[in-house]
Amino acid sequence: MTLKTPGTDPVLDAATTQSTLTGWVREQGRARNAAKTQPTAGLRFAFYGRVSTEDHQDPATSRAWQLLQAQAVTSGYGRVVTEFFDVGRSRFLPWARRPEAAALLTAVADPGRNFDAIVIGSCERAFYGNQFAAMAPLFQHYGVALWVPELGGAIDPALVGHEELMILLGILSKREIARAQIRVRSAITVQARDQGRYLGGRPPYGYRIVGAGPHPNQALARRGVRLHRLDIDPECGRIVKWIYAQRLALHSVARITRALNDASIPCPSATDPERNPHRSGRKWSLTSVRAILANPRYTGHEVWNRQRTDHELLDPDNTSLGHRDVTRWNDPEDWIISTKPAHPALVSEADFIAVQRIRAPRQPTQGRTYQLAGLLRCGLCSRRMDSCWAGRAAYRCRHGHSSSTPPDPIRPPNAYVREDHILPHLPALLIRFTATEPDDIILELSHAEPPTKADAVEHLRTKGITLTFDPTTRTLTTDTPRGERITIGRP
Repeated sequence: MTLKTPGTDPVLDAATTQSTLTGWVREQGRARNAAKTQPTAGLRFAFYGRVSTEDHQDPATSRAWQLLQAQAVTSGYGRVVTEFFDVGRSRFLPWARRPEAAALLTAVADPGRNFDAIVIGSCERAFYGNQFAAMAPLFQHYGVALWVPELGGAIDPALVGHEELMILLGILSKREIARAQIRVRSAITVQARDQGRYLGGRPPYGYRIVGAGPHPNQALARRGVRLHRLDIDPECGRIVKWIYAQRLALHSVARITRALNDASIPCPSATDPERNPHRSGRKWSLTSVRAILANPRYTGHEVWNRQRTDHELLDPDNTSLGHRDVTRWNDPEDWIISTKPAHPALVSEADFIAVQRIRAPRQPTQGRTYQLAGLLRCGLCSRRMDSCWAGRAAYRCRHGHSSSTPPDPIRPPNAYVREDHILPHLPALLIRFTATEPDDIILELSHAEPPTKADAVEHLRTKGITLTFDPTTRTLTTDTPRGERITIGRP
């Protein structure tokens, strides 16, 4: 057997070189991965946590257990040097709309930040749905590692399993909310429909809250929790009966409201200021009287689900901004009404239904048209001007005053302008819209048919342009970027 020395066999030399180079590359890769995955002692961590509401959870306790979870994850690798904890913020909200989470994101983008990594006390408290997928590229861009209890350490963006786990946790967080909503809605439906239970909230004007015995849950009953129900308030209850009687006598809502204010009867928010700190409590308004006349709970039945909360995208073109809550009224067929009376009635069911059927007649008057309806705003209070008829089409603004309240002596006089004083000036305004330079205006006048009043009105409606009327200077100003202005002169 003949031994070959290195350098004499090209095939052997190539294989040896390849194995040596491959081994060196693998060794370098293992060293680099070890450096990435092996935490360095003395890391500085920023802790983030969240609690949804102060009313049903103890923020101090929630913060403490989440911080304890985070410290268990980081034990031996570093310490928490700064904290970001949102109180009363739903997990629905994206991080940019949570105050503390937004502050953390600002700190992440700061090159001089005082932490090296972020540690989460609970993934389901921090992330909802696909929020992690939206945030992960940001953390990776700024080189900030995210540590979570579910992994016992840092998330490695290169590992598909880590990303899949975080996506799953986001789905579970969303599922937890959905399950809770289904359970709560089902329970409330049964309590309102079958038991007629008072479900909390401000009592309707004319009622007060009284005890209704111990809570059916024995554990809660031992802690002193009791049920409640509605009972008639001796003073306010008679006012509610009077309001319904006046409406059944075909008096207008404005007349009823005016009578209440003239008699100096305290309005609902003045009667119960503790439950209405967001209202002035100065006087009765049309909306408060309408609300009383439309509330079916005055029939003695408990009614739930008259309103719902819809979640609408803040910006359809940027779904990462999340949703906003919009409260809307449900149709009567969606109401949950108790099968039996749950509290004393202030009005009979027949009278309540009769009141709902009273409507002011709306019969169009022949010959009355308003070409500028909805296009004019008041220059003094920015309200939309109302159409009115004084022998001809006109527009007015009463600056928020209505016939339900006495006139305010310091209120500015009504703004008033006739339609036939505005229309002749609109064609010239249209020319100024469509021509950007003075020479263009001359060219427009010399080579084309002059626009008509109808053309100008159609242009305003098509482009969504409104005109602001200043009663002092008798001018109309457009809400366009250039703010075109015309003077219509004195009446």
